[in-house]
Amino acid sequence: MKKIILFVILLIPILKIDALESYVVMDTKSSRILSSKNMDEKMLIASTTKIMTSLVALENASTTDVLCAGKEVLSVYGSMIYLDIGECMTLYDLLVGLNLRSGNDAAMVIATETIGYDNFIKEMNILANKLGMTSTNFKNPHGLDNETENISTAHDLALLMRYATTNKTFMEITKLKKYMLTSNIEAHIWYNKNELLRSYKFLTGGKIGYTEKAGYMFVSSATKAGENLIVVTMKEKDRFNTHKKLYEEYFKEYDSYKILNKKTFNVKSEYYKSYHLYINEDVEVMLKKDERDKIKIDIDIIKKKKVKDKEVIGKAIVYVDNKYVTEANIFIISKHQKEHSLKSKLFFWKK
Repeated sequence: MKKIILFVILLIPILKIDALESYVVMDTKSSRILSSKNMDEKMLIASTTKIMTSLVALENASTTDVLCAGKEVLSVYGSMIYLDIGECMTLYDLLVGLNLRSGNDAAMVIATETIGYDNFIKEMNILANKLGMTSTNFKNPHGLDNETENISTAHDLALLMRYATTNKTFMEITKLKKYMLTSNIEAHIWYNKNELLRSYKFLTGGKIGYTEKAGYMFVSSATKAGENLIVVTMKEKDRFNTHKKLYEEYFKEYDSYKILNKKTFNVKSEYYKSYHLYINEDVEVMLKKDERDKIKIDIDIIKKKKVKDKEVIGKAIVYVDNKYVTEANIFIISKHQKEHSLKSKLFFWKK
C-alpha cells in the first residue's frame, strides 16, 4: 500500500508596507523617522485625539480633582463610560475611562469641568503648536467628526506620542489592562480596548480610534532592550498585527547608539575662550549597522557680546547620510563658575 503524505502549507500573512495608506515608525529618543508612507497627509484622527486631551488635562489640573458630569455628556455618542448627570469621579478615574474605554462622555466632562470647554480646546492647539504639530487642528476633545473635525497626520501624531511618553501618569494609565472604581453613584469595571497590550509584551501604551469617516487609527509605543519606538497607522483595519510586525522588524534592523555624551562633550571656541560649552543630555539615535560611519555632527555657535551662565548659545546638529536627524542645545558657563561648582560637589562628597 502506498503512503500518501499530505503537506499542509500554512499561509502566514506577510506585512506589505506599501499597502498601508499612511504610517510612521519613529525612534522615540531622537524623533528620527525610520520608515514612513504619506506621513504628512492630513486625515481625521478619531479617538487618538484623546492622547492630547489627556496631556492638556494633566498639565492644567490635578489628578485628585473631583469632577462631576453635567449636561455636556448628552452631546456625545459612540464609545462611552456611561456617566450619569451628577456622577462624580477624580480626574484620574476619568482619564482611565478616557483611555481604556475611549469614553467620549469622559472627554466632555474633562474639557468642560477643568478649565472650561473653549479654553481647553485652545490649550490643545497651543500644545500642538509647541510640539511642532504643524498640520494639526483640534476642534473637540473626543475625536467624533459628525459636527466638528480634528485633523492631523501620522507624523504629527508620532510627535504627540513622543511627548506623551515623557508623562509618567499618562503612560501609567495607557498601559492599564483593567480598572475598577466606585463613584458616588455606581461601580465601574473597565477593560482596555487596546488588544496589543495582551499580545505584545514590549508595548508600553497607546490609543486606538475609529469613526466611519476616519477609519481605524492606532498610535502606540514600545520599549525593547532599552530601545524605544513609536508606530502610527491611519486607516489600517489590521492595526494590532501591523503594529506588532512593524515593531519586530525595526527593533531587529536598528540598534541605539550614543552619538553625543554629555559627560565628554567638548567644544573649544576661540570666541568664548573663558567659557565652557556643554550639552545637558546625551544624544542617542537608532541606526542600522551600515549607518554608523555615516554620522555627521555640525556645531553651530551663536556669537553674542553678552551671555549669561546656562544660556543656550548654539546647537549640535546630527545628520545621518547627510539627512537631518536631531539636535541638542549647547549651553554656556564661565570656567570660573564651572570650577566653583565642581569644588562644591567635591566638598559635598568628602563630607
